[in-house]
Amino acid sequence: MNKKLVKVVKRGFKEHYKTRPLIIFSPGRINLIGEHTDYNDGFAFPAAINKGIALAISKSDSNTSKVYAFNKEEHYEFNAENIKPLENGGWRNYVLGVVAELQMFGKHVGNFNSVFAGNIPVGAGMSSSAALENSFVFGLNELFDLGLSKHEMILVSQKAEHNFAGVKCGIMDQYASMFGVKNSALLLDCRTIESQPYQIDFKEYKLMLVNSNVKHKLSESAYNDRREVCERVSGLLQIDALREASKEDLDRIKADITDEDYRKILYVINENNRVQQFSEAIKKDNIEALGDLLYQSHEGLSKNYKVSCDELDFLVDRAKENLHVLGSRMMGGGFGGCTINLIKKDEFKKFKKDVSKKFRAAFEKDCSVYSVKLSRGTHIVDQHTILSNKRLIKPNK
Repeated sequence: MNKKLVKVVKRGFKEHYKTRPLIIFSPGRINLIGEHTDYNDGFAFPAAINKGIALAISKSDSNTSKVYAFNKEEHYEFNAENIKPLENGGWRNYVLGVVAELQMFGKHVGNFNSVFAGNIPVGAGMSSSAALENSFVFGLNELFDLGLSKHEMILVSQKAEHNFAGVKCGIMDQYASMFGVKNSALLLDCRTIESQPYQIDFKEYKLMLVNSNVKHKLSESAYNDRREVCERVSGLLQIDALREASKEDLDRIKADITDEDYRKILYVINENNRVQQFSEAIKKDNIEALGDLLYQSHEGLSKNYKVSCDELDFLVDRAKENLHVLGSRMMGGGFGGCTINLIKKDEFKKFKKDVSKKFRAAFEKDCSVYSVKLSRGTHIVDQHTILSNKRLIKPNK
């Protein structure tokens, strides 16, 4: 939870509205390994982080709902009837999507006032959209006594992303943001939507995120294209999802698909296996194996699944040249965003300076470097928060 963000939304809410709000913090997420496996019913290893979205929200007697995006200094007011996606709606579509999907779920959502602020770098692959969706579905669930479980809430968030943002995402982002455990990563089974927390001792190493600060335009269309390929090949294999496929299965239909599609499916099969190997390496306290699996993952994402880009490949190559970096890979949907790196703690600043200088020289733009901590999932910030109607709200455990 970020105290500075909470202060920002409290102050912003006080300036715009007179009631006392409910405060929610919803974290972004990183993914240690298991990229593009979630929509294939596979496995992933995400974790909530201490960067996220803080939301202040209260009921309103008005006949409209109001949202203020603090960072962008943008207001939006809407009527809850006949909600439809906005063309070029940006963040507004995530909020609208959550309200609309709650209505589709058979829940009545009254009007509300809200202010949100975030510190997740947009486009960095840390799921700012899932954090925003989760903050609103969690807040509205508490505010209007909708009675949804956390599992039901993340399905609402996912459908909002599908139907209002047009991105056919899997469930990993919303799950990690909602269910994160402090100081732990989650071995997530994307079919059963259940997870096992793993406390990881990185010893003298720590996680570094290097943001390329680029987001190439084909990212969303390419994401949906990859998903279509996976679903089509699953049909050829007569299985529900690629989670069930082996390399031997894939080789049997190799003549029926293009070489490009073969390589994409091979990546998914191998990545699912890497997630399992990653969990075994944690159990064995084998930190070197964790790093090697990160490098393997990036190789597959770049060469086979083809969702990397020059900037991300450059950052991983610089990591490989540094003896103090155990592993590195691109993180997120691809075509920009961050790399995740496992680096010695006392070498963090030196590598940050070195990679920043080299990236600037190569691309004439700056990258950004972050250190993150593993955090708890979406939650009410205050131990007890009293709403305008004086009803006492207790935190959702």
